[in-house]
This record gives sequence, structure tokens and C-alpha cells, in this order.
Amino acid sequence: MKVLVFAHNHPDLHPGGTETVALELSRAYRNAGHQSLFVGATNQLHREPHPGTSFQAISDSGDELLMWAGHFDRFNMSQVDLRAFVPDMTALLESYRPDVVHIHHLLLFGVELPVLIRRVLPDVRIVMTLHDYYAICANDGVLMQSPDEPCAALGAGGLCRCLESAKPNDMRLRERFIKTHLGAVDTFVAPSAFLRDVYIRWGLPAAKIMIIRNGRPEVDPAPGRADSDASKRVFGYFGNLTPWKGIEVLLKAAKILRDREVDFELRVHGGSPFQSAEFVERLDGLFEATAPQVVRLGPYKPQDVPDLIEPVDWVVVPSVWWENAPLVIAEAQQHNRPAIVTGVGGMAEAVQDGIDGLHVRRNDPVSLAAVMKAAADDPKLYRKLAGNTRKPPPVSAVAKQYLDLFGERHRDASDPAA
Repeated sequence: MKVLVFAHNHPDLHPGGTETVALELSRAYRNAGHQSLFVGATNQLHREPHPGTSFQAISDSGDELLMWAGHFDRFNMSQVDLRAFVPDMTALLESYRPDVVHIHHLLLFGVELPVLIRRVLPDVRIVMTLHDYYAICANDGVLMQSPDEPCAALGAGGLCRCLESAKPNDMRLRERFIKTHLGAVDTFVAPSAFLRDVYIRWGLPAAKIMIIRNGRPEVDPAPGRADSDASKRVFGYFGNLTPWKGIEVLLKAAKILRDREVDFELRVHGGSPFQSAEFVERLDGLFEATAPQVVRLGPYKPQDVPDLIEPVDWVVVPSVWWENAPLVIAEAQQHNRPAIVTGVGGMAEAVQDGIDGLHVRRNDPVSLAAVMKAAADDPKLYRKLAGNTRKPPPVSAVAKQYLDLFGERHRDASDPAA
């Protein structure tokens, strides 16, 4: 089987969860004996265009490419430069001629991509994994007006009010435009039941959305301190520092613990790329106010996680938006670290409160500080939850689920009796 995989970037350029999952699955398809070509979109933030072609090499590998897609309308998720994009994408589709196209995101490519694929390859199967809510929400796909206020579109008859410059009719036209193009997709996949339910409420047919959980490459767990009664517990944060990831909530909680003289350490891993100067200034002030208990360790690469998580007891995921399937939770579970997470969205599915981790209220530093103090004070609780952590499925097993899904259409097309 020949599989063409699309994602909105490459982990070597932007190590986000969606890009990482997409590339790992593409490699797993190859390891299972199939042909797989990975194409990640990029723009001027990471690469300059090359005259004469949209495609660029990302490595010496012939099965991983970049496509420069710098002209993009983020509000409508639309590819602006169709004069350059369509001929080059058509040439790729006609030369590779995949049996299946697996789309992980339409950012930079444009929502026109599924329709173009269907026009060039009428019989190809198109599967799209829904990793977030960009199709629904024009406010960076977070379904939030602010960290305190969920999107009005989540309510009955609600209409997005997050963008002051967008008139109600703009939002209605955006929704119709995106839904029309998504009609070319054969099957959608959701990594969490919460995300599936949100897309069904938005209007995608329930029969077209199945659930396949994200997997991780198998690794040896980093040594832990599950048998330790050490008085000081170490908490860890992993991920980009953004308002929606709740880093400000976490640092405010850490200040509460510091002021109450709780014996703890918080190790913060991650950078703050593309954030506003005001946000970065607020972060700097919070880090200064929480030193030395809070240690700022900066950006990291996925391969660094086993070493970075070794001194950490608890992983904290304080996101204020409706996360789908955070990679950091799966990484914590791989290494038998219980997670403290906001009890909403896919986070509440991935971590069972009081069984293999703990839940906190959304955007509530006092709630988070109280749960972190309870975690720091009770070694028995730590040992119990660490012992109950559920490993994410191996990426090879997840790839088999996808390949079985792909094979349904592949067999139908090749077997006249099917």
C-alpha cells in the first residue's frame, strides 16, 4: 500500500504534538512494509521559498519532504497562492499516486487540499485525523474567548465572538466554506471521545468519525523515585510556554506554595516562541517571583525527555483550553509518572482522577496549589498513582489500526467481488 501523509510542519522545525504523531505514524507505516511519503508544510518562519518548486528536502531521506506554503489565509484556512500550489501539488499526487492520503492538518496547505486530491485521484481514500479544533475555531483553534471564558460557539445556537474584526456573517461563511471542502474526506479519526463529540455537535456526520488513540514509540522508562519518601517532591512542566497551556496558572500556584513554605521544586521545560512581548514580560516576572523553587530550563527536543523526566516525580499539565490528546501526558505515562492535569477535554480522558493522576479546576491557581501540596505531602499517594499509570499504545499498534482502516477501501477498489 502507498500512503501519502500530510502535516502542517515537521518536528525538526516545530516539535509540536501533531507533527510528531504524524511523522511517527508515517515511519511506522514503512516499518510495517508499506510505502509512505511524509510531506510537512512550512513557511517563511522556518524556510525561504526556492524558485521553481514548492518542495524542499528536510534531510537525506527520500521519504520526507517539505512544501513551502507561505501564502495562507488563517481565518478561512485557505490557500491563497493556488496558482503555484495547485500545479505543484497535482504533480506530486500524479507522480506518487498513493492508495491512501492521510491528512493530519490543513494549516498552510489549505482546506482546499482534500478537494484537490479528490479531483486528481478520484478513487483514492482520504483519511483525516482531527488533532484540534482549528476547523471550528478561528481563534487559534482553542475554543476559548479568553482563559476565563469558553467560546460562545460551544453553546446551543452559539456564534463565535472571539474575533472583534469578524462579523457574524464572516463566521457563517467561514463555517460553510470549511465544511464544504471537508466533504471530500472519506473518514475522520479523533484521538479522544471529547474531540469527536465536539465535531459532531459542529455538524460532521457521526458515522464518519471513529476514535483511534495516539501511540508512542516504545522506550525504557526512566528511573523514578516511586519508592522514595524524600520530603521534597519535584514537579515538571514540559511544552511550549503559551497562555493556553496554563503556564501562568502554574507559576501563580508555585508562588502560593513558595509563600506557604512548602518544600518543593518545579522544573519548567520549554520555550515561548512567537508570543507577545506583554506575555513574555509577565512570565519573566512570575519566574523571578518564584525562584529558586522554580527552575527555568528552556526548550528541549523530544529525544531529551527521558533524561529530563528522570528527576521529576509529578508532571503538571495545567492547560486552560480543551486539549485533545496532549503528547506530554503520554510521555509521562511512558515513564510511570503520575500527571496533575486540568480536568477538562481529552486531558480528563487520559488521566483518571485519583487512580493514575489528579485533576484540578481549569484556570484556578489556588486549586492547583492545593493539589500540588497534597501531592507533595503524601508519598503513599505518589506510589499508588505511579504504580497505576497506563502506558499509551505502541505507535506500531496504532499504525496497524490505521492500516486496517486504509485497507478497507484498498480492498474494495482492488476486489471486484467486494
